[in-house]
Amino acid sequence: MQNQDVLILGGGVIGLSCALFLLKQGRTVRILEKNKVGAATSHGNCGTITPSHALPLPAPGMVVKALKYMAQADAPFYVKPSTDLALLEWLLRFSLHCNEKDMRKGALAKSNLLNQSRALLQNIIIEHQLDCDFSASGVMYAFNSQHGFDEMQQELAILQECGIHSEKLNAQQLALREPALKPMVGGIFFPNDAHFRPDKYCAELARVVKEMGGIIEENCNVESLRVIAGNIESVHTSKGKFSAPSVVMAMAVWSSAIAKSIDVNLPVQPGKGYSITYNKPSIIPRTPLSLYESSVCVTAWPNGFRLGSTMEFSGFDDSLNTKRLAALEKGAREYLIEPMGSEVQEQWYGWRPMTYDDLPIISKSPKHENLFIATGHGMLGMSMSAITGQLIAELITGQTPTCDLKPFSAGRF
Repeated sequence: MQNQDVLILGGGVIGLSCALFLLKQGRTVRILEKNKVGAATSHGNCGTITPSHALPLPAPGMVVKALKYMAQADAPFYVKPSTDLALLEWLLRFSLHCNEKDMRKGALAKSNLLNQSRALLQNIIIEHQLDCDFSASGVMYAFNSQHGFDEMQQELAILQECGIHSEKLNAQQLALREPALKPMVGGIFFPNDAHFRPDKYCAELARVVKEMGGIIEENCNVESLRVIAGNIESVHTSKGKFSAPSVVMAMAVWSSAIAKSIDVNLPVQPGKGYSITYNKPSIIPRTPLSLYESSVCVTAWPNGFRLGSTMEFSGFDDSLNTKRLAALEKGAREYLIEPMGSEVQEQWYGWRPMTYDDLPIISKSPKHENLFIATGHGMLGMSMSAITGQLIAELITGQTPTCDLKPFSAGRF
């Protein structure tokens, strides 16, 4: 079936963003989504838009932390013991990036995307009047130890170099700014961060894509790609065969397996994150919070309150790990006067598409003329979605990309 200019494989926030920008360029698009749009990686995260998270996950000292955490099933960063060779190779390459030089290089590359995407996201929300509880509120990091406060302050110089501004607060200043917190050592505020409700944003984005003429095929599982003479000739799915002049692979953690079938190496591992959504407690934070030592994110919206985060490497284990969920509540209790609402609305997990250098893949396929790749955004898919959509649209339409794509090339692996 060929009626569109572009087939987009994956209907999460990345696929939807690619569709939006391609439609703006006058291209017709069809999204193939195996479940419901925005229902997988995009659904239950904390919805923070965070240039402040520009520093990559592989960093000096992370290997030692990871080894220490392996004995703690509820640790913020947990690697389940495994004999999976792909995961073991990924972890080895991750460890090789845990140095100052690669961290700085990664931060500069990521921040370029994050800063541009932050402005684009707000423009999209305003232009299309998206009802998604958006707030340009900033994000507050809270610290309950002097060690944590000092550790984060050491990172502010490189963030400033990346164009990411911050404000340090002592204990008294933080207490005045954020009365939802228990007494803390201090805080760091990032004024250019923002947040929205991620499920509402994806639903609104899907609405706009449809209104602009885009077609969304839900419950359409991509099973295989047929390659002829270096081109993706057709996409075979549970709903039949589709084809188009250009194909975008935006399948998050599922990109790796389908890419491997056509001899493209995308070392993307599933990093499992968790969240719990409640009704709102009576005392809620004024801005989203990052509870530094416990690695818990706290976000409140008009109709909900969410604790989220943690990073677990356990393959495609689809169990809802109660220890990980309990760790979110335990962390929140250490910081918040009212850490939870009275009623749990949803317990959720999702797989983040993690590359070992913690940089996304935004690239033309190194082996196929008409295949474009948009995956590997890690914990920052929401934050980097808009710029990714714009860059993929520029690649497909033959325009000069808005920013240097070399750090994000699929060929780097």
